Amino acid sequence: MGHKKPLLALALLCATGLTQAGEKEELLKLRNTTTNLIKQLVKQGILTEQAANEMIRQAEADADKQVTEAKTSAPKDAAPSEVVPADEVRVAYVPEFVKDEIRQQVRSELREEVVGDVMQKAKKEQWGIPNALPEWVNRFKFSGDIRLREQSSFMGSDNASTGNYYDWPSINANNGNANTQNQYVNTTSSRNQGRERVRLGIDAKIIDGVDAGIRLATGNISNPVSTNQALGNTGGRYQFNIDRAFLRYNAVDDNKFNWLTLMAGRTPNPFFTGGSEVVWDEDLSFEGVMGTVRHNLNSADFSDVMRGKGPTVFATAGLFPLQASSGLSTRDKWMFGGQTGLDWGFDNQDSLKLGAAYFDYRNITAKVDPNFNVSGQTCNGAPADSIQSAPQFMQFGNTLTPICNSANPASMGNALVGLASNYRILNFNALYDFALFSPHHLKLSADYAKNIGFNANSIQSGYANVYTAGSIFNIPLSSADTNAWQVKVELGWPKVDEGGHWNIFSLYKYVGSDAVLDAYTDSDFHLGGASNLGGTNVKGWVVGGSYGLIKNVWLTGKWLSGNMITGPKYGVDIMQIDINTHF
Repeated sequence: MGHKKPLLALALLCATGLTQAGEKEELLKLRNTTTNLIKQLVKQGILTEQAANEMIRQAEADADKQVTEAKTSAPKDAAPSEVVPADEVRVAYVPEFVKDEIRQQVRSELREEVVGDVMQKAKKEQWGIPNALPEWVNRFKFSGDIRLREQSSFMGSDNASTGNYYDWPSINANNGNANTQNQYVNTTSSRNQGRERVRLGIDAKIIDGVDAGIRLATGNISNPVSTNQALGNTGGRYQFNIDRAFLRYNAVDDNKFNWLTLMAGRTPNPFFTGGSEVVWDEDLSFEGVMGTVRHNLNSADFSDVMRGKGPTVFATAGLFPLQASSGLSTRDKWMFGGQTGLDWGFDNQDSLKLGAAYFDYRNITAKVDPNFNVSGQTCNGAPADSIQSAPQFMQFGNTLTPICNSANPASMGNALVGLASNYRILNFNALYDFALFSPHHLKLSADYAKNIGFNANSIQSGYANVYTAGSIFNIPLSSADTNAWQVKVELGWPKVDEGGHWNIFSLYKYVGSDAVLDAYTDSDFHLGGASNLGGTNVKGWVVGGSYGLIKNVWLTGKWLSGNMITGPKYGVDIMQIDINTHF
């Protein structure tokens, strides 16, 4: 080990042990203790058996060498009575308290030095790991989750009869033909469903500051807001699709403060929502390029930055393609989004986060076939730009207009429909987290959205036929609602992934027919079609809670009660019971 003091002390003990019977017992104890320690290191995989045998062999060789040197060091001219026998080494008397002190020092220093060196070498050389993995494998992190859901939908006893609402998503999916079994929204028949969600994620570190993310998820490939897989497919296998695939760059300053994040690809939602799904469903992934810049107003105070105290201002902006047309076209659909906000952590561990955003959709309104009223003209002869203008995905509630007739003569519902209104949305979010009852937290949040792109006069002058609030009835366009809001309260553990952890919450939301784009809002609240989609033109409340069963396994229950705002009576209560796990 290169430490002369411990080795000298050990030599004295060994020499003393050869002349006194009691010291021999101590030597045997020390030898057995050392041998057992080495054997335990072998059992735990820290040392290989070959390395252990080599250590023991080397120790015995060193001991034999020291004894031989001691024997040959006796003076040649010593008196006969003082000559030390060839098989004996004598030393002066060592007091017992000195020997005890030497023993403790040797044991302590040997333990610290040997174990420390062995552990360091074992970690570096990956002892005990068969076929040690190459370095690049350590750059990957795997994760996933499974959610099993039982969902019961209870239709209101005073609902209007089925046949009062066309199922526009199904009609559009059938090229505008309403003569299908899914022609109308079900408003009268309650039902139970089993659902499952499975997600697998891979996070890969490329270099410092640059990483990649990939996530696979179940769900319909054409549905961007739900990763649920309905059970009951006659044993058919589930669809498993790429839900996320992105590159991300994070820049940090000298205080380890993340001041810049850039992402591109199919990414998580980059905007602060405060836990609300009024504008964006929680399962929605974004396609495009985006970035966030942050500035800590107390950046000069290193301690505040490290503890997350003080106000941080941030700004996020992104460009998101929604639907690309075949060939070159000015009708490509896209959305620009920007948000600025404040994230403030207080000395008492409370926190406040605010966000103000603007989302501008372009080229998403319907482009009616110029020959829409010409006798015999159907969607088969409509221009490509008109067909392109129909939404690839929609839920329910937005004001619509026919693009072309899918049947001749045209009849109600036999038409491909598109959006009548522009959507330029102002959105404000706030979340206050009270840590007063830590580890339990009380969270209060609010969300407000307003579509300033809705213009009734432009819609009336641009389209001859309009289905206000997605209804088939002649509802005045002035009844269209461009406001949405939600308030929510939550109490409990911030995360429910340990046994005994819990939280409860309640919220009320109001989402006007044209306040937000119905395609991307909450897909669980209310039912807007045969595919059990959500949408706009709905108001109501939600109450629920979660309880941790064991580590990484928890139970969640929710009751959602929603009613149509405009149009014939249509209310539905939904109960969801989930078993969740993540790994």
